[in-house]
Amino acid sequence: MLSLDALTFGSAKSALEQGCAAIAAGETVFDLGGVSTADSSGVAVMLGWQRLALKAGQRLDFINVPENVQKLAALYGVDQLLPQS
Repeated sequence: MLSLDALTFGSAKSALEQGCAAIAAGETVFDLGGVSTADSSGVAVMLGWQRLALKAGQRLDFINVPENVQKLAALYGVDQLLPQS
């Protein structure tokens, strides 16, 4: 299970790798409830995960997405690409 406490510029590479491994293991729901710090890099990471999942014929759903990440995704016009359960 994916377990992250930050989705920021400093953690983006590690977060992307963890998510890619989770997708390869068949995970299709990412719970971001443990994320206490996030910035626009988090949106980019989530888009990267979604792109990888779609390439693998899967679709990711995100739950407990931090409010600031939701707002950033909406601001950038990509919120529809990051489905939430």
